[in-house]
Amino acid sequence: MTTAQAKAHTTPSKTDILIVGTGFAGLGMAIRLKEMGIENFVIIERASDVGGTWRDNRYPGAACDVPSHLYSFSFEPNANWSRVYPSQPELETYLQNIADKWQIRSHIRFNHTLNEARYDDISGEWRVKTTGGDFLSRFVISGNGGLAEPKLPDIPGVTSFAGHHFHSAQWDHDYSLAGKRVAVIGSGASAIQFVPKIAGVPAKLSVFQRTPNWIIPRHDRAYSRLEKWAFKHLPFARKLLRAKIYLQNETRVLGMVLHPSLMNLFRRSATNHMKRQVADSRLWPKLIPNFPIGCKRILVSNDWYPALQKPNVELVTEGIKEIREHSIVTNDNIEKPLDCIIFGTGFYATDNPIASMIYGRQGQQLSTVWKNGEEAYLGATVHGFPNFFFIVGPNVTLGHSSMVYMIETQVQAISRILQANKETKTDTVEVKLEVQNAYNAELQKRLGGSIWATGCDSWYKHRSGKITQLWPGFTFNFRKRNKDFKASDYIFTTVK
Repeated sequence: MTTAQAKAHTTPSKTDILIVGTGFAGLGMAIRLKEMGIENFVIIERASDVGGTWRDNRYPGAACDVPSHLYSFSFEPNANWSRVYPSQPELETYLQNIADKWQIRSHIRFNHTLNEARYDDISGEWRVKTTGGDFLSRFVISGNGGLAEPKLPDIPGVTSFAGHHFHSAQWDHDYSLAGKRVAVIGSGASAIQFVPKIAGVPAKLSVFQRTPNWIIPRHDRAYSRLEKWAFKHLPFARKLLRAKIYLQNETRVLGMVLHPSLMNLFRRSATNHMKRQVADSRLWPKLIPNFPIGCKRILVSNDWYPALQKPNVELVTEGIKEIREHSIVTNDNIEKPLDCIIFGTGFYATDNPIASMIYGRQGQQLSTVWKNGEEAYLGATVHGFPNFFFIVGPNVTLGHSSMVYMIETQVQAISRILQANKETKTDTVEVKLEVQNAYNAELQKRLGGSIWATGCDSWYKHRSGKITQLWPGFTFNFRKRNKDFKASDYIFTTVK
């Protein structure tokens, strides 16, 4: 490295706004900034291309569990979705096309992984360190979401396995499962998609299930040429379908939040779905959860149960005692020799690693502030962290509908705050502590009577028991709450 190159690498690049991530959140924010006439922004992306979750999760069968015409930007409809539920390649292509159409790529710094974002109390700027260089920015907007960092299970010996192993979010397509003894640890949203796709390949496939999930039928099919023509040439038809899907999903809130007893209708549907697909009634107790439906995310699949009944597949419900160099040992001391382990064990959602990288006023670390559970105002701003915003922050995730709707809502809300900051000619903005506290007290009160508070363990909850991930209500109420912007909820200051 030459002296000039070294200086360029160590001297921070200045920008007005720095965005983290190029998934729906990061790209959506970038588009909104362009609409506002703001071009002085940078996006840091740890990978070599855009796509976020839909770039990283390339496991067999990866797809969205929200219909495509709702799981997309309202301002960027796609008439050419091939199916009701979009696949990973389609979603990745959709995001790449958007980045190209809106000329976002020139703002992106690929292969830049966030190491630290530290607020400077004197200058009122954020000093951002990445693997590709450092930045000084007035504002930082985190669009990396809560499902970005793969999580391994807390099992003794998890790192001692000498055979092949990988997380589903880091799928090794170069490794052949043919003829191997393979274990899948986990039976959640990822596993129910990839297990049916690989079930017939290994000599032996052992699926380790800690708890079963409620699964309802996946009403998926390919769109016909006539339907695609209508979506393209008759925009009203496309909008009507999107509205229909949206309203159908919103009805679930009635049971999840307002009247949990209504979820019995979904319970019957899920139970009947399982019994129709599993002929051996001896398996039923292993496949029926002991918690109310909706307490964990309701999964959709037509091929999970048939996959478990293949002759080379076994469902293991005994807990794992330890992982050894070439095997897994269950709590009943049965050892299962293995060639490969696939971890379908989800992500760091309630303890997002990015929190340990963020330092606000007086050097306070966000992970310390959040030690008893994540909190923010409207899922976007945290007191003590001026000019820092989250998209898909605390209590924004949904258990019933499209996160893209919530992302669009937050993007618009953040743009209002940025505009207010500009109009007041101030340097920094942060939410008032009393506003943040009152808001979260209200959320937790509403969540206390919801289906999610009925006793199950899930990634919706922090280890303290606080539900930190979910919005407790209709998505249109979240949008209305964000539209009712009050400058009095925030502290606007000028750095001298």
